[in-house]
Amino acid sequence: MKDKRPVNLDIGTMRLPVTAWTSIAHRASGVFLFAGMAVLIWALDASLASPQSFAELQECLTSPLAKFVIWAVVAGLIYHSVAGVKHLVMDLGIGETMEGGTRGARIVIGVSAVLILLAGVWIW
Repeated sequence: MKDKRPVNLDIGTMRLPVTAWTSIAHRASGVFLFAGMAVLIWALDASLASPQSFAELQECLTSPLAKFVIWAVVAGLIYHSVAGVKHLVMDLGIGETMEGGTRGARIVIGVSAVLILLAGVWIW
């Protein structure tokens, strides 16, 4: 009896559907947020330490690199939140079909892109 199962799956050659990409990005944004919380906790600590430390943090946050880091954390939060709302909607039984899942994934990408761009305009 010949075994017809693939020996090694090369994920780089597979064409994943949009639902898979949004699911992977949702998990990755969660990990990114966990790491990004260190930056936010540091900023909170610096803002509450003393008036001088608060002034130094304000000066630090005017640099383009600091704005980019804050924007990246906010972007991760936006995407993770929008994808999480999609999961909550699916828990209610809406969009559980393949067509509904694909439509929901595209909505998540579109809404997230618009909100991330608006956050970038607000931060910069």
